[in-house]
Amino acid sequence: MANKILVPQAKEALNRFKMESANEVGVSLKNGYNGDLTAKQAGSIGGQMVKKMIEAYENSVK
Repeated sequence: MANKILVPQAKEALNRFKMESANEVGVSLKNGYNGDLTAKQAGSIGGQMVKKMIEAYENSVK
């Protein structure tokens, strides 16, 4: 099953967020296909995204 964006208008914001997170962990992403990334690189991007989302949530409930 493929990932499906539930709010299509958020697609560009998600892409910017992903690119920003990749830059923060030192992984170069290109627009389009990035299937040549290692699992470690892809995981570090996803982990950074989750970390930032948790921080944003924690700051919003203070």
